[in-house]
Amino acid sequence: MAFLTRSIGVAAALAASALALSACSGTSTSDTTSDSTAAASAEDFGDLTVQLSWIKNEEFSGEYIADTEGYYDEAGFDAVSLVPGPSSGATELISGTADVAISDAVAIGSVVASEGAPLKIVGALFQKNPFSILSLADGGNIATPEDLVGKRIGVQDSNRAIFDAFLLANDIAADEVEVVPVQYDTSPLTTGEVDGFISYLTNESLTVAMEGYDTVDLAFADNGLPFVAKTYTVTDDTIENEREMVKAFLAAEIRGWTEAIADPAVGVELAMTEYGSDLGLDEEHSLAGAEAQVALISTDETLENGLFTISDQLIEENIASLAAAGIDLDAESLFDLSLLAEVYEENPDLVAYEQ
Repeated sequence: MAFLTRSIGVAAALAASALALSACSGTSTSDTTSDSTAAASAEDFGDLTVQLSWIKNEEFSGEYIADTEGYYDEAGFDAVSLVPGPSSGATELISGTADVAISDAVAIGSVVASEGAPLKIVGALFQKNPFSILSLADGGNIATPEDLVGKRIGVQDSNRAIFDAFLLANDIAADEVEVVPVQYDTSPLTTGEVDGFISYLTNESLTVAMEGYDTVDLAFADNGLPFVAKTYTVTDDTIENEREMVKAFLAAEIRGWTEAIADPAVGVELAMTEYGSDLGLDEEHSLAGAEAQVALISTDETLENGLFTISDQLIEENIASLAAAGIDLDAESLFDLSLLAEVYEENPDLVAYEQ
């Protein structure tokens, strides 16, 4: 099958339409049943809707485990609906059709900066975003931003905004690169129609390499756009009025992702047999993707302070990165990590996710 890429959805049209809609299983590797999780079980938060950024593949292994192992139930939720994307989640959050969105700093920062959207990132699964420009070593061989000049780059419509941001962050004029509209199939790259292709390090880059090609990746995170991804985002109103609900959800997520990191095969099995059973997922590719994303999740920061945490330095880098892409806002307008801090203060056992 042709493996898909995800949509970042940061166009201004999305922001405008979003605001217009607004009238305003594996075995546990550690005992992560925390005091607050137990306390939350006495709560009744009802149903929760989570807008995923992409299809139900292995990228959401932690969510599948939290659901299957009953961590959402124990946190006080009657049911948690995982709605597949692609979506940035902004529209769903503001319209009230989703309670939590898994997105990224560029997508959320764009609507906050341009339209004043009342959204906050409360944690980030990926400390480094996986976006890259994929090329073939014997083709475009795009190893540095300067190598983009004069090249034909395959860009999906949904990823045009982030590609433009990448050019801007690296002082490359738009007319120095030829943008070739593509879909999600990587064949335009392997047939030589394009020299580079917007991809994910944990998806298309693996797909092409597994087909036997010698590949080169120009990672956005290492070249001017070190923004966090797979961010947990909620509205300001949710933070103000449903703070304990958000904290309970984060605690359940930490438990799920603790197990997903310990044994990536568990989440892959759930994706293939249950949550994404209709997608025709390839087991070898899915397992490679699940293992590759661990390096984006687990860092020195998270090992010391816990999953989803974002260091002050990384926040500063995100704000600077967004500014370089023409998205101007301060940290307080985009991030609120106080809820996550409370989760770990109340549940110090959750910090040590690697046993």
